[in-house]
Amino acid sequence: MNKVGIIYGGKSVEHEISVRSAQNILDALDRKKYEPVIIYIDKEGRWLLNKLPGQILKGLQTSPDNSPNTEIAVIGKANSNQLIDIEKGKELGSIDVIFPVLHGTNGEDGSIQGLLQLANLPYVGADILGSAIGMDKDVTKRLLRDANIPVAGYIVLHKNDVHQTTYESILTKVGLPFFVKPANLGSSVGVSKVANADQFQLAMCEASRYSTKILIEKNIIGREIECGVLGNVGNYKASLPGEVLVENDEFYSYHAKYIDEKGATICIPANLSAKTTEEIRKTAVKVCETLCVEGMARVDFFLTPQQELIVNEINTIPGFTNISMFSKLWEVTGLPYSKVIDELIQLALERHERNRVESSRS
Repeated sequence: MNKVGIIYGGKSVEHEISVRSAQNILDALDRKKYEPVIIYIDKEGRWLLNKLPGQILKGLQTSPDNSPNTEIAVIGKANSNQLIDIEKGKELGSIDVIFPVLHGTNGEDGSIQGLLQLANLPYVGADILGSAIGMDKDVTKRLLRDANIPVAGYIVLHKNDVHQTTYESILTKVGLPFFVKPANLGSSVGVSKVANADQFQLAMCEASRYSTKILIEKNIIGREIECGVLGNVGNYKASLPGEVLVENDEFYSYHAKYIDEKGATICIPANLSAKTTEEIRKTAVKVCETLCVEGMARVDFFLTPQQELIVNEINTIPGFTNISMFSKLWEVTGLPYSKVIDELIQLALERHERNRVESSRS
């Protein structure tokens, strides 16, 4: 039986979403095949073993040396991967594979992936490079554009350039309305829709709170379509696409996603022609190949009234909450939640072994 370390929480503004995702993954984990090891990173950055705030750890075995308040560190050894009790300096056991469920900063940007790689631990999802690329919307768009994959028109401002940029100069490049986004964050945190000069100033201040690089993006009129991808290089597969129908907000905001229960309606599968469905699935795979993303991803699109497909963004650790699209897309494609988790773990182990073999040849 493989021990699966579920790492969640973190110092990111997406902390609460991570908590909800981790609980769902824990509930869906096949306990006949996997033993969960829960690792919570609190908002101060401490790593705590077997802690789910406000939740009951069903089926988990704890002991005085393995309590919910044990502060730990993760290290790598030549023949084993170990958890260490920081206070006692005691080894607490091994982990076979890590499932990072850390959304946003330090979770999807390659930080945790680098740590796990140095510790010689297999981990679910994109590697360091794919994570870093996928987290930076500017770099993502440049690579997709060079691969002839359509993206929305945009410009990038650095924090120091904000006061030297006028509202009028923005209009000449992207028109009205437009969106202002932090370049390195997810879940629509810090995103604003701008229709006038006053809104522009407020939007820039809001985005600047979260990132030193700000994306100003042209508004695209079209349907919001999402598609899940599973697989490693040479073996990708895409789910049936789904559609997000925003009800009460101007766009698919953080509020519409996670706060307002009636903020959006999900239509899975999306009502699309067979030709368009196939184009979306093929493009989602091409996006992952272009951005060096393995394991899993959710690729978000706009489908215009002229049937032009435009890539909005990629999420390398998509949400796993009970309202998240990724698992729902795979369920309607024929892969239940528990099977998705199982496949992701196996993909992580396969990639780790592939990399081990490749490194032994160098």
